This record gives sequence, structure tokens and C-alpha cells, in this order.
Amino acid sequence: MGVITKTRVMEITTEKDSNYNNLEKMTMKELMENINKEDKTVPNAVELAIPQIEKLATVITEKMLNGGRLFYIGAGTSGRLGVLDASECPPTFGVPFDLVIGIIAGGDVAIRKAVEFAEDNIEQAWIDLQQYDINDQDVVVGIAASGTTPYVIGGLEKANEAGIITGCIVCNSGSPVAAVAQYPVEVVVGPEFVSGSTRMKSGTAQKLVLNMISTSVMIKLGRVKGNKMVDMQFTNQKLYNRGVLIIMKETGVDKQTASELLERYGSVRQAVEAAS
Repeated sequence: MGVITKTRVMEITTEKDSNYNNLEKMTMKELMENINKEDKTVPNAVELAIPQIEKLATVITEKMLNGGRLFYIGAGTSGRLGVLDASECPPTFGVPFDLVIGIIAGGDVAIRKAVEFAEDNIEQAWIDLQQYDINDQDVVVGIAASGTTPYVIGGLEKANEAGIITGCIVCNSGSPVAAVAQYPVEVVVGPEFVSGSTRMKSGTAQKLVLNMISTSVMIKLGRVKGNKMVDMQFTNQKLYNRGVLIIMKETGVDKQTASELLERYGSVRQAVEAAS
């Protein structure tokens, strides 16, 4: 399983020819309209996978409620999306930076610049995960549009052997990655507008699924009150102003009082509780 053959890759849906041809002959408007037409199919593909997404999000929540962490592993666009989702959890939901962790093949340098053949190392993901003292309280989710990435396959296999819950987000059915994952999520979006360019529909699908998982999990962890981000971190003026408005709405106090409460407690949740 450590070698993914060229023949196998060419058979998968995400590598099939685009539904469009002669792209360079299209007008700018035609390009935009046709890309948009393809993009519109993505939410429908995600909807079909909701039962799978629900199962994965549920087990993640159960593990995290018992002190576990969530790890994303991936390469290229998929790896970057995992890092993005993980990095947005602390400022959005006020959780520790080591609660949701995104790991990309090739290390952090690969976030900005492709690292050649990093995704082909079937042993490296487990080495990377061990740097965080991963254990059976945690969950590992492999993200791979093709579902054939050796880095992800190897990481999930080792996690399974260690008794760790595993899941995946892929964009092909019946892939090697899904076969390894205990909780597979398969969002089949079909051929890309530019043949094989999985940063397009596949990347969009993965981002939507990651949004669903992390947001739903954080809500179940109590990190949202009503529909408000009461535990968000104030990393800019916009978020501070939002915090003031939330306090005003939740408690009925005026803007000056809300601002004073926020300054005093440094937390929307604590300010609301103090004023209620």
C-alpha cells in the first residue's frame, strides 16, 4: 500500500477529464460562468455525505469531551485546508492552540511552497504525529482529495494500530484512504473544471466539510451561546466591537457599560454572566 501506481491514479474521478474543453478559447465571462456552474454542484455532493460527516463529528465530540484532541493530516491543498481550520479554532472559539492541530506533509514550509515528494513518504505522518505525544484519547482525520496520498494512508494505518480513532475526508469513492479510516467521509464532486486541479471543487468540498465538523464540535463543546461566539479571542478591533455588541444584546446594558464589562473580564462569556 506504500506505492500508488499511475494506473490507479488515472482511474479515479478527480483525475478524469474536465466536462469542458478548449478552456483557453473561452471568453472571461464563459470561464467564470462555467466554473460557477461546476461549483454549484459541490454543496449537493456534501449534502449526500452528511450521514458520514455526522458520525465523524459525533465521535470527535465524544473524544474531546473526555480530554482528547483533534489532528488533521494531509498534503498540498488538503493539508493546507486542515492547517487553516485548526488555526481558526482558537480565535473563533477561544480553545487552546493545541486542541485542534493541523499537520501538513513537508512541514510548515509546505503551507506556502510545495515540498517535492513529501506526500509520498508513507512513514512521515506518524513521525509527525508522535511529536505531539498522540494517544488513544485523540482523533486523527486524514484529508486527501484523491484518497490515495501515501502520507495520509501511513498515518491512519499507524493510528489504527495504536488504538486511535481515525477518519478521513476524500473526494472519490472506494479509495485507499477511506478503506483505512474508521469513519470515512466521501464527497464525490466529479471531474474538476481544469482536469485534475483538486484545489477547485474538491478543495471547496473539503473546506465545507471541515467547517461543518469543527463548528458543530465546538458548539457541542459549549463554545457557542445561542448563536454567538462568546469565547472568541479579541485579536483585532472588529472582534472587540463585536464582543461589546454581544454583551449589549445579551444583557440589555448600554455600550459604555458593555465596554467596561469587557475590559474588566476580558471575556464575552464572563461579562454576560456577571451582568445577568
